[in-house]
Amino acid sequence: MAVYTEVAFDSAAALCERLGLGLLTELQGIRSGIENTNYYATTTRGQWVLTLFERLAPAQLPYFLHLMRHLAGHGIPVPVPQAGADGALLHELARKPAAVVTRLPGSHRLAPGLAHCRQLGQMLGRMHLAGAEFERAQPHLHGLAWWQATAQRVLPHLQAAQAALLRDELAFQQHSAASPAGASLPQGPIHGDLFRDNAMFDDTAGEDRLCGLFDFYFAGTDAWLFDLAVCLNDWCSDAASGRLDEERAAAFVAAYERARPLTGGERRLMPALLRAAALRFWLSRLADRHLPRPAALLQPKDPAHFEHLLEQRIAMPWHP
Repeated sequence: MAVYTEVAFDSAAALCERLGLGLLTELQGIRSGIENTNYYATTTRGQWVLTLFERLAPAQLPYFLHLMRHLAGHGIPVPVPQAGADGALLHELARKPAAVVTRLPGSHRLAPGLAHCRQLGQMLGRMHLAGAEFERAQPHLHGLAWWQATAQRVLPHLQAAQAALLRDELAFQQHSAASPAGASLPQGPIHGDLFRDNAMFDDTAGEDRLCGLFDFYFAGTDAWLFDLAVCLNDWCSDAASGRLDEERAAAFVAAYERARPLTGGERRLMPALLRAAALRFWLSRLADRHLPRPAALLQPKDPAHFEHLLEQRIAMPWHP
């Protein structure tokens, strides 16, 4: 969520008016994130998030927007895309495809405890079950094919030891995905990027309550276990060592299984998918570091974190 495209206030106001969202009173660029241009838009009818899509093709975007509408209709607290008079969820602004969604309440929990992990685990299981009824399908755009292509672009920028680690892990993941166990993992829509800063909690009623999941623009059809692995690597890892915190990880998985029990194959392949999730985000951060795009408010993140995490997942496999 950086700002690559500057949006004029009047243009954003006109879009809000067309969507029946009231008069625009404030427009503020969002500093975090790296993929799309995002603004907070405040109108006389509420608060919204305006997104201009910088990389994704217009043909790819309906999947994400309709998935959010579908999940919201099944009781999952996600942003709801706003439709125009013609029912379309995808719009155009500053010559870019755009969407306006509801802004979620709450705030992030960047140092999650057991209670946060349990809530997110159960919500992820509910989300996967709800997504199983979603009729649209679209490949996960940051899956294995993307890993292979991106690796070729970043390898010339790496030191010898890093390049060896990357090549070895890609070979391992190709073998794992092609195996009978890998090919038979249960699949459906995944979030693909459910980090701590993509979930919101609210404590106004006392105890923290999970009140929203957002940023579904990395979603796609893939193994649900990959989604679980992404969350475990972020929500249940020790920040300093990269090691998995077994108490939080066990609580997360147990809560997930209250909604959707894992299969035996998923349990066996958990160590491989934890490695896959670390690899995917190591690659994306390497690309952001070595192949940057200009943006008015861009803060690329350090790829070393996920390099270290991958090494930890190789050295210390974890089964639920």
